[in-house]
Amino acid sequence: MAARTGDGHEAPPLVPPKKGIVARPLKSTEFVIEHATSQAAAGWRDIVATQKSSAADAWDRLTKAPNQSDPKCHQLKGQLATVVRDGTAHDQWQYELSGGARIWFYIDGKRVKIVNVFTKHPNQTK
Repeated sequence: MAARTGDGHEAPPLVPPKKGIVARPLKSTEFVIEHATSQAAAGWRDIVATQKSSAADAWDRLTKAPNQSDPKCHQLKGQLATVVRDGTAHDQWQYELSGGARIWFYIDGKRVKIVNVFTKHPNQTK
């Protein structure tokens, strides 16, 4: 049954708002985060499912200062220090989450390219 207005006319049906997540807009000084591999996309979903708050902290850090070194975020060492994509070598970085989880990434201009996401400490750095 349609609702009636005060003057007896039929009111237009209420249209529910479209549902969807609103993405946080980036400031012009921030970096865009992209998955560089399908493993990175799957790993990111796993990290968000298991460590939502830590993943949000990582997102904030990687959009603002991905190449600022500190105990949580630093360039990898040895053979892992560099990753080659499309014939170009990039410094490979690591962001550390709790429980040994790690995000490996490189920076290409204003883009952070996630290469790997591990839900536990990766064997390559043990």
